[in-house]
Amino acid sequence: MKKYKIILSITGDNYEECLSKIVELDKFKIEEAALFIQRLKKREREKVYIALKKSDIKSIPLVHLRSDMSRDEIEMLDKTYNVKYFTIHEDHFDVIGNWTGYLKKMYLEMSTDDYVAKNVKVEKIGGFCVDLAHYKKQSVLNNQDYKYVYDRRNDLKLFVCNHLSGYDPKNNMDMHLVKSKKDFLYLKELPDFVFGNLIAFEINNSIKKQLSLKPYIESLIN
Repeated sequence: MKKYKIILSITGDNYEECLSKIVELDKFKIEEAALFIQRLKKREREKVYIALKKSDIKSIPLVHLRSDMSRDEIEMLDKTYNVKYFTIHEDHFDVIGNWTGYLKKMYLEMSTDDYVAKNVKVEKIGGFCVDLAHYKKQSVLNNQDYKYVYDRRNDLKLFVCNHLSGYDPKNNMDMHLVKSKKDFLYLKELPDFVFGNLIAFEINNSIKKQLSLKPYIESLIN
């Protein structure tokens, strides 16, 4: 039976929010976490990198990219923290030429806007990073994003990693600030093929909260 590894994540809308999670990780003596810096401009990202170097974090398996990141920036993260998965959005195919040499380490997160541009070709990169709450939302809408993923369900090598956030069934919305365990019950409704080996929290909640949620989520999906 396939086993899934769930990891904690450094997330935030700004440097201060990311820093607070780095401090928490050190407090709990945790040396591995995913990094979500897609909301941070270059100056704030550089401050995060300085904080990471001063921390005890040794491994960052997954990094969620931003379109203005340079190849040198990606290379630095890869060499310093042994990144296995760089996750991207659909519109990053417009700038993917800037990241030559790393395409097979990039994994596509689909949007929920019912539009897939012609230049989006998951086969050109490493595969999918299925955002689990996005997939649930897409399936309810039965939109083009959902069909793009579902039509490739038999090509299991494409399904490698995941983003994990909460889900609000009443409003059919993904949740990046979760309130309770029930916000993850939707995971029991998802098909097996969407799950990759590595699942990274994508919630703005504290590291302490992520730690408290982790055993429950493992019990749902393993």
